[in-house]
Amino acid sequence: MHFAAKVSLGLLLLAAGAQAATQKPAQRPLALGGAEAARYENCLRTTASDPLQAHEIARTWAEQGGGLAARHCAAVAMIRYGRPDYAAPDLEALAHEAAARRADLAPDLYAQAAQAWLLARDPNRALSLQTEALKRRPRDADFLIDRAMIRLDLKQPWEAVDDLNLALEVAPRRSEALVFRAAAYRQIGTADLAEEDIARALTLRPDAPDALAERGAVKAMKGDKPGARTDWLRVLALAPESAAGDQARAGLEQIDVKKP
Repeated sequence: MHFAAKVSLGLLLLAAGAQAATQKPAQRPLALGGAEAARYENCLRTTASDPLQAHEIARTWAEQGGGLAARHCAAVAMIRYGRPDYAAPDLEALAHEAAARRADLAPDLYAQAAQAWLLARDPNRALSLQTEALKRRPRDADFLIDRAMIRLDLKQPWEAVDDLNLALEVAPRRSEALVFRAAAYRQIGTADLAEEDIARALTLRPDAPDALAERGAVKAMKGDKPGARTDWLRVLALAPESAAGDQARAGLEQIDVKKP
């Protein structure tokens, strides 16, 4: 295998999710109303500052009849604490319950459960649940991008391309969809198509770290080590602590390894 093909997609896929949002998909609030909406929002805010305290708050609330809102907050707390393996089964159970009782919430819960399982390193289960989300909302660009992420993790690049093609049909200016499609094309081995998508992504978001990191990987795949190094060093200057920064560091380590 060419060394560039080994640059980890997982570094890019798992650390940030597909959307360019401040919260991972599995951590976003549900559209829950009612008298206890403020309590739910406060619980979710606490997950960011003190996830263990938030989990305890949510557990106590659930014992008091907090229902879906309390249990969702508890799951988010576990994800923020770094234990998606604890959160994923709970989110999956919530999704199945919502499918029977709150159909309006079921698509988002299935998608969040899928992301939690992906973070917990069970992409096959994640794929099944993401597909359930798409059955209920088949032209949701976020859901399509998320399923493409999972398919890339499973080394199913052609299926990922299919999802990303539809996502870009629905939302043609989603630059992250172009970056992920470029990653899929790179996995397939079609560097020219990957380059086209990266160029489009950088037109939409100049100097975007994720696009630069992927461009570096494509250049490395083509044997352009100096060009790859330039892109990856630029990523580290722009966003050293990001998922793209992790991808850039991994790439630099590979091209700097001296063969005996």
